[in-house]
Amino acid sequence: MQSVKIGILGLGTVGSGTVNVLTRNSREISRRAGRDIEIYRAADRDLDKPKGCDTSAINLTDDAFDIINDPDIQIVVELIGGTGVAKELVIKTIENGKHVVTANKALIAMHGNELFELAQERGVTISFEAAVAGGIPIIKAMREGLAGNRIEWLAGIINGTGNFILTEMREKGRDFADVLAEAQALGYAEADPTFDIEGIDAAHKLTIMASIAFGIPLQFDKCYTEGISRIAQEDVLNANELGYRIKHLGIAKKTTSGVELRVHPTLIPQRRLLANVNGVMNAVVVKGDAVGPTLYYGAGAGSEATASAVVADIVDIVRALTTDPENRVPHLAFQPDALKDTPILPMSEVVTSYYLRIHTLDKPGVLADITRILSKEGINIEAILQKQPEEHEGMVPIIMLTQAVIEKNMDQAIAQIEALDTVPDSIMRIRMESLGG
Repeated sequence: MQSVKIGILGLGTVGSGTVNVLTRNSREISRRAGRDIEIYRAADRDLDKPKGCDTSAINLTDDAFDIINDPDIQIVVELIGGTGVAKELVIKTIENGKHVVTANKALIAMHGNELFELAQERGVTISFEAAVAGGIPIIKAMREGLAGNRIEWLAGIINGTGNFILTEMREKGRDFADVLAEAQALGYAEADPTFDIEGIDAAHKLTIMASIAFGIPLQFDKCYTEGISRIAQEDVLNANELGYRIKHLGIAKKTTSGVELRVHPTLIPQRRLLANVNGVMNAVVVKGDAVGPTLYYGAGAGSEATASAVVADIVDIVRALTTDPENRVPHLAFQPDALKDTPILPMSEVVTSYYLRIHTLDKPGVLADITRILSKEGINIEAILQKQPEEHEGMVPIIMLTQAVIEKNMDQAIAQIEALDTVPDSIMRIRMESLGG
């Protein structure tokens, strides 16, 4: 059979890795795909800039439209990123009847519904395994490997930068700002780290996984997002003393009321597998009703780790080129006309347990006032740590773990506690999850 010609848009970190993997493993990949895969053309904005791959055998251009308008190319690999020109290029690629492979999580999370509908009309496929958790095949696992399950919940460490920061804070006793600066120096975090440390990157990925898990449209705008920039060294130490670790998790749960979709710092028991995923590594736990909890662990970013997922998608499309579009694996696991309008719950309706750090004046009766407010709002206390007064400040740190309560009740309780004259600082709140089977 004739080789399948592909065009690559973007020869940055992932694009160069994709060229290297396809070139180095070409024989093995052809054996799996059933046909040779030829990197026919590639586009990059700056052709003079050194690449991380050998491009001597590739027809290069600085105009991406040369690639998507080339009639000989069957698969376009979009590795530009963002939601501006990338969206325009993907739409034009689909309109030209070509298949798309992308690592663009923001594009899928924010515009996937529109793009999938267009792809369905044109009989082509958009594959996006590399958009979530780098080299971990989590999309394929949920969409195909767990197809016989009703997925109940999933939780994941899906941003390596945040995990690196929290790991360094716990293992080496370092402050947030100090570790963030190192993460930027090492290239784990961008000069503007907002997407990583404030949870936006993780929210893109969680939105995609939740849609595949529960058969709902992509709804990034309804994902609750909270970052890790307020986590202090004392919170990390307190969590450890209580038998927990703090991780920046993306959590999606199917409840009788709707779907929880949330990214935030979370206390989880030290014995859980996710609690022991450290550094820049990613991991996702998926709980199916038949199989129980399953763990997927590996490199969540990097040149060849992400390229591994890109190439796997290319192989899948090559295998399916002779398949009737109606018989291909659906983009979001469920047939397009079977997606449900299940509501995404507002954060105020989520039920969870809490870690509270309250700095109070060192005066009698303060703890009684706090517990009275919590009791009035129906919040039961699981454990209390009362530290020694802080030197020269006359402040006492009180650490509380609560039992599960609806978030709006906790919001009301915190507002009342912060209004007390004896509580001059804002309260640090971190949600807790057991992540048990």
